[in-house]
Amino acid sequence: MWCNRRMLRISWTQKVSNVRVLERVARSRELLLIIKERKVTYLGLVLRHERYQLLQLIMMGKVEGKRRVGRRKKSWLRNIREWTNIVSVETLFRFGQDSEKFAELEFQ
Repeated sequence: MWCNRRMLRISWTQKVSNVRVLERVARSRELLLIIKERKVTYLGLVLRHERYQLLQLIMMGKVEGKRRVGRRKKSWLRNIREWTNIVSVETLFRFGQDSEKFAELEFQ
């Protein structure tokens, strides 16, 4: 964002919102795309390293406990499965073990 402000020569003392700056540059926010990319990258990191075994157990749902009352929240893995069009968690975990295949995953 600061780069766009610099190109447009907008001083830091001027009260111009980020939305206004993006309108002037004719760009849109790609925040959701960045979040999706980082979530998928972090999942790959977690699945490949042994030091994250506890986190892997939690993600697989193999930790004992009771579920809360009410509608289930959308899980972290479910979001990633929907974005990558992968049906099962096991398939996603298999992809995660191979960094080359995981890097090729495309998401919506």
